[in-house]
Amino acid sequence: MDSSIIIKADNLVKLYRRGSEEVRALDNVSLDIKKGEFVSFTGPSGSGKTTLINILGCLDNPTSGKLAVGGEEIFSGKGTPMRETAMTLVRRKYFGYIFQYFYLLPTLTVYENTILPFTFFKKEVKKEEVMQLLSDLGMQARASHFPSQLSGGEMQRVAIARALVNRPAVLLADEPTGNLDHKRSMEIGALLKELNSSKKLTIIMVTHNDELARMAGRHVALLDGSLS
Repeated sequence: MDSSIIIKADNLVKLYRRGSEEVRALDNVSLDIKKGEFVSFTGPSGSGKTTLINILGCLDNPTSGKLAVGGEEIFSGKGTPMRETAMTLVRRKYFGYIFQYFYLLPTLTVYENTILPFTFFKKEVKKEEVMQLLSDLGMQARASHFPSQLSGGEMQRVAIARALVNRPAVLLADEPTGNLDHKRSMEIGALLKELNSSKKLTIIMVTHNDELARMAGRHVALLDGSLS
């Protein structure tokens, strides 16, 4: 695989059963994502956006097709699901995740929410590095605050800090501004664009917001499970 490519997908298919009906959520999707790219996916509800980003981010298995991350074969196309223990290691190695809902623990401070991944990864916390990350995201002064003391935009910045604290190669953002107003959405979009530009971070984003999607370097539209 070309060393400039961080994610390579070939003929991804995802089928679901709805009673007697077979739903093809993804229909032979193939694409390459290069290191340092900022790619946005858009499309109407049911177009396959979230299904695709979940498979690219190793949160779900395809029914068939191939996927490689960092040159490492994740799905071989043989239809055998990857073991969850192996999938967990892949997620830890390559990915940081941002979702529409912030998923901050209300009893933890900004700093404590940010370092939460280290609890699961059993890694040493370097406070000066965490505080620098919060500073880069404009949240250092809020480090001791609780989620109830933050605005929606600030809570999403904490969620971004938590996703970045383990230094992932790829940041996956599924509707990262879905719960924010237009102003806060544009602020988060600008922040993601800056992270991509300054840190060369690969970002894959799903959004219904066309204005936000255009902030990415590449825009990919989906319709009925296919790239359009």
